[in-house]
This record gives sequence, C-alpha cells and structure tokens, in this order.
Amino acid sequence: TARHGTARLGTARPRRRSAGHSRSALPELRSPRRRESQTAMGGCGTWAWQELLVLLSSVWLWVGSAQPTPPSPTHAPGPQLKFRLAGYPRKHNEGRVEVFYNEEWGTICDDDFTLANAHVLCRHLGFVAATGWAHSAKYGKGVGRIWLDNVNCAGSEKNIGDCKHRGWGNSDCSHEEDAGVICKDERIPGFKDSNIIETEQSHVEEVRLRPVVSGARRQLPVTEGIVEVRYKDGWAQICDEGWSSQNSHVICGMMGFPAEKKVNRNFYKLFTERQQLNYRLHSVSCTGTEVHLSMCAFEFYRGNASAACGAGMPAVVSCVPGPLFTAGSTHRKKQRQQQQGQPRIRLKGGAKIGEGRVEVLRSSEWGTICDDRWNLLSASVVCRELGFGSAKEALTGARMGQGMGPIHMNEVQCLGTEKSLWSCPFKNITQEDCKHTEDAAVRCNIPYMGYENLVRTTGACQHLWGHGAWQLLASEPLEQRSGGGPRGPAVGWPIVSPPLHLVAPPSFPSGLRQGLPWGAQGFC
Repeated sequence: TARHGTARLGTARPRRRSAGHSRSALPELRSPRRRESQTAMGGCGTWAWQELLVLLSSVWLWVGSAQPTPPSPTHAPGPQLKFRLAGYPRKHNEGRVEVFYNEEWGTICDDDFTLANAHVLCRHLGFVAATGWAHSAKYGKGVGRIWLDNVNCAGSEKNIGDCKHRGWGNSDCSHEEDAGVICKDERIPGFKDSNIIETEQSHVEEVRLRPVVSGARRQLPVTEGIVEVRYKDGWAQICDEGWSSQNSHVICGMMGFPAEKKVNRNFYKLFTERQQLNYRLHSVSCTGTEVHLSMCAFEFYRGNASAACGAGMPAVVSCVPGPLFTAGSTHRKKQRQQQQGQPRIRLKGGAKIGEGRVEVLRSSEWGTICDDRWNLLSASVVCRELGFGSAKEALTGARMGQGMGPIHMNEVQCLGTEKSLWSCPFKNITQEDCKHTEDAAVRCNIPYMGYENLVRTTGACQHLWGHGAWQLLASEPLEQRSGGGPRGPAVGWPIVSPPLHLVAPPSFPSGLRQGLPWGAQGFC
C-alpha cells in the first residue's frame, strides 16, 4: 500500500555568509558612514572618499554573502553510491536493487515505485533503460537497511538521489517490499563498472536434479538425483557435509514437488566415487521455508575445489511428486481424494497449471483472500498444499482476475512450515477492509514435464502430440469453464463443430490424464 508523506529532497540550504561578515557586523559597517559625513563637512575630502570606498566594498561583500543560495539536492556524492542486482531466480539484467550508501548495503522500498525510477537505476547499473520493475520482494528479501522509500523520479535524472524521496534511511517499509528492476539487455557504450560491485560468484540462480539411474533419465518428472548448480558455462555439485532434510525440502520445492523423502546415500556414494566432480558450494544451511536455494546460508569454494569435500559426497535429493504428477492407478488416486474429503482451497483464473487466484472454502461457500501482507511464505503453503512445489511469485492486486462472492481471509501470516493455509494466522475482514481488486494469487513451481515438446497452437486451438500424430486438444464447453455459472462467449474462441474426442498419450501421468479433458467432448 502506498504511503503518504513524501518529502522533496533538496530543500534550501541555510544562508551562507563570508567569514567576518555577519548580521552582528552591520552596526560597525554603518558607523564609518557617520564618520564620513563629519569628516567631509570638516574639509578632509581625501580621507572621506577613501572611507566611502571601504564602506561600499564592505556593504557589497555583506549583501552578496547574505543572498540565499539556490536550492540544491542533498543526495549523497556520486563516489559514495554503488549499485548491484541481487536475489534468486534472475538473469544478469534483473534483480533486487541494492545500494551501497554510508558504507552499508541496503535496499529500496517499492512504495510509489514507477518505471521512471527503474530507468534511473538501470542506468546506474550500466544498462540503457528499464523494461519493467518488480514489487513485493519478487527477487527475495534483502537484509540490512532500507535506504530509500517513496522514490519518485521523472526518469531523466542522472542520480537516484536527484529524485524525490523521504530521505536516506527514512522508511516505514519491511524487506517484504523490496523493489527490483528488469533492465533492457543493452549496455551503455563506454560504461565503466566502477560503481557496480560483483564478486566471483555471490549468488545461485539455476539448480537442477541430475538423475544417474538409467531408467530415471528417460522418465519425467525427475524426482531424484544429484543436486547441481549452474556455474559459468557448466554445472557443479554441492558438498553434502552437514546436509539436512530442510535443505532437501527447499530443493524439492524449487523442482515443483511438495515434499522430500530419504535417499539411498550408499548407492550414490559408490556411483560418485568413479566420477570426476566439481564442487562449488558447501556448508548449505536452510531453514526449510526458503523458496530458493539462494535464500539459504552457504559458502562458495574458492579456486579449484574439485577434491575439497573431504569425507562428504555430492548432495542428493529425492522428492515426492504431487497427485497431478504421480504415476499409478486412477483408482488409488480417487481413494485418496475420498479419504481427504472435499478440498478447501483451489486456484482459479490462471492460464497455466500451478497458477491462479487463491480461493478457499468456508461455510460451504468459495471466496478469495485479500492481498494485505500476502508474501512468498503464505503462497508457498498454498502451492505445497495443492501438490505443487514452493511459490515462484506471490501476486497481489488481482493479477489473476477478480473473484466473486465473499473475501474470507485477510493479512494471512504463514511461517512457511504449515501443512494447510487454514493453519496460518489470519484476520476476518469487514466490507470496508478489502475489495476484489485486491485478490491474492500465486504462481507455483511445477515439475518439468516437457510440455513444450508435446503441445503446439494453431489458430485458436491447441494440438497435442500423441500416438505418433498431432491431435486437437479441445476444452470443455464454454459455459462450464468457470467451474460455476455461464461465462458467455469468449472472444477469439470460435466454436468447432462437431465436438472432438481426445485420447491421452500413454506418456502422461495418470494425474494429468484425469486433470485434463481426455476422452471428453468439447469445443475449441
């Protein structure tokens, strides 16, 4: 929520005066004038003119020094400011903005943030312009000070300190409101990186599970394997000394799985003894609530550390897939659903699996969640409860469309360890608290299934590769899409007649076979 109280940076400085000239000196400047008149009347013209010149010079100096100096911005001098991009899953031209000011790194609050602010910051970072910006700590929460708040740039400023803001270090934000930028991937010609701090490698961006069992290499999704991180142009391993189940929980969440399980470490130890390894990370320590490995504490090996793991071995993780991605009989899946009862949470309005507006069932009525204090911890509880991994994004402002009916929850504050969103503290709301323009939504990590190799779009319809040929992927009739009442005609979706019958490819998991309209008749 935007806050008021924006102060203009660069208020007028106090009036400066030359040394030896102050308001208290004014009577002394006037006294020679009286002496001048008396002397002139006394006939001593030469001395009178000399004293008159001295008097005029003194008055001119005093008046000049007493003039107010023009207002000037009180931003920090250029050499004091340094900038960097930080955070988890990101490219080199995007991330959380961190500013080095007064010998300390800090962040910028997203209150009143605009694309114009992002333009100025991207130029600080050596890029020609910004293409977007991110709010609500999309790239993870920073640490330390929040240096700037209510920043309001025109977009042409040379320095972020030239923009309006509340003053350095004056903020009422938390790190849940850290701002990020997405810069155009084009460098300013001749830009010197002297104001950008980068270490050899200070963050982790890409993580993968590398299967080693021959059968697992051909099977999707990959649920077990050696944890590897992207390093320069290749992949490197993590030393598992001190590895915990909390670490595995974080990795599985990133891979799109709700939970982890124990792994046969002895098997992998025998396998890796014959491999040439390249360790880059060690001493990984996660709490289990992080949504990305980069948010955990860890250390990088320096230099050549191929044999630095000592008695350890590469970290290995085994994950438990959610119901949609579980291979097995549909009958067992139906039995589990009956035992669990009717679901009390769902995602609506998303264009892809694992994303949408969060809706909860309360008193037999579906309703939405207000986005006040909505964050990645709460979003991850939702995602894991639904059988996905941790949350990629906690979306606010009805980014996945506005719901209907009641708003059941507000100010949800999960710790990240809860099994259900209903276990998290929240507030009941009144009519005035929230509107559907503030409906909360999520984007969850889902397992890689190779969909892009199986689905293509032609016109308004999608085709699926199966049984050696492209088949038309039809949806349910338009009046059934909302899961409730009729929605009316959809623009750009022509009715295809007659209805089409779909057959699921044998490679698809049983959960997805049931989740998509295989064997159903419908229209594109």
